[in-house]
Amino acid sequence: MSGAAPLLKDVFGFDGFRPGQEEIVAAVTAGENVLAIMPTGGGKSLCFQLPALMREGVTVVISPLIALMRDQVRALQEAGVAAGALTSGNTPEETDAVWEALDAGTLKLLYMAPERLAAGSVMGMLRRVGVRLIAVDEAHCVSQWGHDFRPDYLRIGELRRALDVPLAAFTATADAETQVEIVQKLFDGTPPRAFLRGFDRPNIHLSFATKNSPRNQILNFAAARRGQSGIVYCGTRAKTEGIARALNDAGQTAIHYHGGMEAEDRRIAERRFQQEDGLIVVATVAFGMGIDKPDIRWVAHADLPKSIEAYYQEIGRAGRDGAPAETLTLYGPEDIRLRRTQIDEGLAPPERRAADHGRLNALLGLAEALECRRQNLLGYFGESEISCGRCDLCDTPVDTFDGTTAVRKALSAMLRTDEWFGAGHLIDILLGNETDKVKQRGHQSLPTYGVGQEYSKGEWQAVFRQMMGHDLVRPDPERHGALRMTDAALPILRGAAQITLRRDSIKAAANRRPAMKSMINEEDAPLLSALKAKRRGLAESAKVPAYIIFTDRTLIEMAETRPADLDAMARISGIGAKKLESYGRAFLEVINGEAETMHPQRRKLAGRDAGSVYDRLLEVQAGLARGSMGTDKPLSCSASLLAKVAQMRDADGAALERILGERRAERFGSAFLDVLRSET
Repeated sequence: MSGAAPLLKDVFGFDGFRPGQEEIVAAVTAGENVLAIMPTGGGKSLCFQLPALMREGVTVVISPLIALMRDQVRALQEAGVAAGALTSGNTPEETDAVWEALDAGTLKLLYMAPERLAAGSVMGMLRRVGVRLIAVDEAHCVSQWGHDFRPDYLRIGELRRALDVPLAAFTATADAETQVEIVQKLFDGTPPRAFLRGFDRPNIHLSFATKNSPRNQILNFAAARRGQSGIVYCGTRAKTEGIARALNDAGQTAIHYHGGMEAEDRRIAERRFQQEDGLIVVATVAFGMGIDKPDIRWVAHADLPKSIEAYYQEIGRAGRDGAPAETLTLYGPEDIRLRRTQIDEGLAPPERRAADHGRLNALLGLAEALECRRQNLLGYFGESEISCGRCDLCDTPVDTFDGTTAVRKALSAMLRTDEWFGAGHLIDILLGNETDKVKQRGHQSLPTYGVGQEYSKGEWQAVFRQMMGHDLVRPDPERHGALRMTDAALPILRGAAQITLRRDSIKAAANRRPAMKSMINEEDAPLLSALKAKRRGLAESAKVPAYIIFTDRTLIEMAETRPADLDAMARISGIGAKKLESYGRAFLEVINGEAETMHPQRRKLAGRDAGSVYDRLLEVQAGLARGSMGTDKPLSCSASLLAKVAQMRDADGAALERILGERRAERFGSAFLDVLRSET
């Protein structure tokens, strides 16, 4: 991996790998078949982009969304990497540039959508251009039962066999069942080298709250995070438009997004979200997969997601830069009823419906958890021994009570009414409310009539919601949503098992101090604002998302460290050689009012030990320009020669003379060797 570290710093601007990256990069570079499951924000892209630069030939990247491909290609090009995409969103000029680079043999990464594999000419083209590696992003899309299934992903295995090249598959969303499917479909059942880097995103704070004026809950949560980019996910198109209007009326900047919008309006919304700081998108799940914006600070769900995998993927769009991010998920009994009904009324075979109920149960278990949510969430993905401190239940432990008697009373009321009614009528029976409906059916004479008066209506609603959450009862679509018991309820009804419930309280998640506030102190905040303004101007001029220039995390480090020159600027995470050359002076001028002029050869060494060696060689050369006595004819070395000398290892007189030539070596050789040796 000796060749990886310089590329990691010079191209991508990172001093070291994130946990797990180095082993994956080594395996992919060595040409092994690889399946890597890494959390969103864990640096998956680098694990195929870096090997592509270290291997011969072209790496073809199969990626599911045009927007995602375009963003990754732009980011690579900004870093000085020869990358291109062949998509329907290309301009003719962009497509011509890709073909020219392929014909010239200079392109290293070629991005394609899976649908392009259906064209008969593609296989021959990929052979002709010298593809030596296939990388598959979002590999879970190959799962026919997954929520992101893409039929053309099934062609990738055929492509691997036809080209006879290694394949590296990456995803952040794959339970055990999906992992088996990936191996079967992409690797013909032959297990690849597998890397399970864990699902934990410790920078993301998890919180759930029961619905209680849900629109106000969302507005309060967003208000506490004013100026930060966020996403609000909604279950319906109409709700996205309503909440977006409410946010704008409250002085926020928000837009809506859903599948019913015109394609051009969706593109405008995507572009605005990528390029504008602090914009909120209120969206259905049509907005999501492929979002590569690293500085989304929060994600809120106005409605319960459809499964635990969907929840994990959607919250994973926050905090991809590794900085603190927050989530809030609202849910209520109607959400649970809706999700159950969607599964039961779907067209899937019985075994698939059972699996979908299981996935929903896992999410409801997370929502109704009594202890640490992170342990609950990661336990579903097979991880244990997780330390948290970053969820609402760790912040404030819940108040619980023995709910066994309450649940048995509720189940008894259901049985006495032949499981033909919903929670509202059952609560009236338990409370002894003599409503018209109760009297019409003679339910005031039931043994369970009035036995639940120790609880209020709201408390009984919480009991029934938790019973649904624990999958003790389900709505029956054939009985117009009436509640029916599941097998899991029988031990409690018979007195063979107990159950602990939580006392309902509206969570104070919306009032939590925003996590991102602690990322920068008040003294540095004005400079950060100025740096963001400079970034915004450069991004608008280049027509690229702001984070393509620099991420928030890089700007925060700039504001805190206030680099005085390009050497110090080069040491900031996320600034590689190409970005230093493109933007270094502009941002130094914001920080210091002016920026030093630096020779391009010296700038290439900025932030490296060779940079300081170059400066010392320059000083020595100035002292010997007219010889040791100051009487000889002027003589000097070019900047490129000095740069070569500065980077020499184990230098001796003969090696130095080969670089400088006899005349310059005679004048400067001895002094230059002293500088080089003093550095080692």
